[in-house]
Amino acid sequence: MAKVLVAYFSASGVTARVAHALAQAAGADVCEIKPAQPYTAKDLNWMDRQSRSSRETDDEDCRPDLAETIDVAKYDAVFVGFPVWWGIAPRIIQTFLESCDLAGKTVIPFCTSGGSGVGKTDEVLRKCCSAQTKWRPCKRLSAAISSRELRAYVEALNL
Repeated sequence: MAKVLVAYFSASGVTARVAHALAQAAGADVCEIKPAQPYTAKDLNWMDRQSRSSRETDDEDCRPDLAETIDVAKYDAVFVGFPVWWGIAPRIIQTFLESCDLAGKTVIPFCTSGGSGVGKTDEVLRKCCSAQTKWRPCKRLSAAISSRELRAYVEALNL
C-alpha cells in the first residue's frame, strides 16, 4: 500500500477543507504549504492588478519563499492542492515542487476554484518536477465534493 501525503496551499480555507477531506478518503498524511510571508486580504484582491497575488501571477520567475520545508522522502504519492489563480496555480506551488525531490514519486495535483477550470496548471507545474516524477493530470475538486466522490476519485487512481 502506498504511503500518501496531501500537501496544500489555501488562501481562503476552501482548499484546506477539500485537502483534509481528501486526506481522510485516501488514508493520507496532510500538511499545509505555508508562505514565509502570509497573504493578507489586500494581497489576495484579484480585482487589483497591483495586489501581491496579481503581481506574482504575472511574474513567471516569482517563487514566494516557504515558511518551512516539507519532507516528502517517505511518501510514494503526493497530492498537491491549491486554488486556481488566473488559470494557473499560485507561484508558491512551483516553489514547493522545486524544493522537493519527487523523482520516482507520483504527483497528483488538484485545485479548487469558484468556477474556472484547471487552465495551464499541468503545463506550468509539470516543468517543476524531474523527468522521473510520475505526473497525473490536475483535477478540479468542488468545494462541495462528498466523501463518497473523494473515495471514488482516490480508488480510480490505483495508488
